[in-house]
Amino acid sequence: MKLVRNADLQKKLLRKPGFKESYEGLELEFALIDALIHARTVQGVTQAQLAKKIGTKQSAIARFEAGNSNPTLAFIQRLSDALNIRVQVSVR
Repeated sequence: MKLVRNADLQKKLLRKPGFKESYEGLELEFALIDALIHARTVQGVTQAQLAKKIGTKQSAIARFEAGNSNPTLAFIQRLSDALNIRVQVSVR
């Protein structure tokens, strides 16, 4: 099995027709997930600890972080409150 760096794979995929538009359409979601994962890991909080803090299951946190869920704004608010961070979205 040949390992491929994420950056190389991304460059290759972005050349495919339609992929770039789909990828860019998910930019906000990816940025939000990345910011919340970063905050959680910097604080040394596990998915299980975060889940317990907000009253959900670890699997719900894992699905969110993997991009396999469609979280409500209330869920994102609970995550950001538990991590003591502020989520801000701007419209340009």
